[in-house]
Amino acid sequence: MPVDRQPAASEGIWFKSSYSGGNTTECVEAAFVPKGVLIRDSKVPKGPQVAVSAGAWSRFVATALR
Repeated sequence: MPVDRQPAASEGIWFKSSYSGGNTTECVEAAFVPKGVLIRDSKVPKGPQVAVSAGAWSRFVATALR
């Protein structure tokens, strides 16, 4: 029986924004990792990722909430 591989601590656990609509084909995902945050396209989970520092992520969220 196949077993789902658990992510390593350095990979984080991916999540979608609570603001994501019902259309799950147009969404980004993020994962908190020790050095900051990883961001990826939910349609291409094995594709490229953008890494940002924790400070940059905090400023982004603060600006988005204005």
